[in-house]
Amino acid sequence: MGLKMPRRIAKRLIISPRRRKINDARKEGRSPEAIGRMITRHNSHQKVERGDFICRVRDAFRIFARRSSEVLGTAWAFIGAIVIIAVWAMTGPMFHFSDTWQLIINTGTTIVTFLMVFLIQNTQNRDAKAVHLKLDELIRALQGARNHLVDLEKLSDEELKGLEEQFTRLREQAQVNTGSDSRMHEPEKL
Repeated sequence: MGLKMPRRIAKRLIISPRRRKINDARKEGRSPEAIGRMITRHNSHQKVERGDFICRVRDAFRIFARRSSEVLGTAWAFIGAIVIIAVWAMTGPMFHFSDTWQLIINTGTTIVTFLMVFLIQNTQNRDAKAVHLKLDELIRALQGARNHLVDLEKLSDEELKGLEEQFTRLREQAQVNTGSDSRMHEPEKL
């Protein structure tokens, strides 16, 4: 016969530490507002943990994407892909060039292509963002530069077209004035 634990102790072991604190606060006669703050504090902590989890996943994917692009962007990865295709082609006669034999390479390349789209896009987004930040810093640091061009990538297509036309006119004006430095001219107002 096993030892029986008193119900009060067993119930105490099952209750979470947070719940125990709330129950103790009620027994001590704390106000409902104070107990509510205890619950809210716990819920906000859960949101921080969820946010922290999302940050960890995002960072892990960033590291994985960067390392994958470094490895898969090498000549050795390309040679490995050629070897896989050569081995697949050489096994064709052994499998009588069956539908299953063809399905293997089709499925493999589809899966690899699908996954690589996400890795490439992540890497390109990070690279583009880094280049934009570097250019923004250069524009900000140069005296006489038009600082309103810092967030150029956020402009609409029409606004970008207008800027493109303005720079085309500046270039044409500089070509007409071949004897002078085009950078010395005052830029047109937008």
